[in-house]
Amino acid sequence: MHHFTAGRAGQVFNASSIANDLGVNSQTVEAWTSVLEASYILFRLPPYYKNFNKRITKAPKVYFYDTGLLCYLLGIRTEAEIQLHFAKGAIFENLVILEVMKMHYNQGRRPQLYYWRDSNQNEVDLLMQDGLKLHAVEIKAGKTINGEFFKGLTYFKKIAPDAQLHLVYGGDDYQKRSEATVLGVNYLEQLF
Repeated sequence: MHHFTAGRAGQVFNASSIANDLGVNSQTVEAWTSVLEASYILFRLPPYYKNFNKRITKAPKVYFYDTGLLCYLLGIRTEAEIQLHFAKGAIFENLVILEVMKMHYNQGRRPQLYYWRDSNQNEVDLLMQDGLKLHAVEIKAGKTINGEFFKGLTYFKKIAPDAQLHLVYGGDDYQKRSEATVLGVNYLEQLF
């Protein structure tokens, strides 16, 4: 079960799809997933659907608490293999969300973390509710900033104009841009 879930890290959780692949029913998959959650192997990131009239995804996404275990389950043994692996972006997204979660707990705060996706596949990887503030965070593994990285944030700004926009990417820079604040992975603390 955890091998099937590893291949779906960072994706919307669909118990029926996993059940079909494994040849079991979806209730069995839900039971197994509950055990993995209770064991702190994986967690589900809920969707954010407050205050929006558009059709949006209401199923959670699944992530692992340990990206080392995630890489092991995906058959990745070296750093070089990650760079070429199909799941590189999902692993990086998992890592960033996990680090943000840890930062909240280390500050004695319960994280209010979500993702957002509408029926047209517009998406923001991570939303953080901080009191009345909403932070929208797009996560990209690439080391070079690309204009396409801002697509989801730009769309989200239209429906949530007060949201603070951030792009976390695999590079090293910290930049204030008109589209969003750009944070290399070493600047995650700047999200707070």
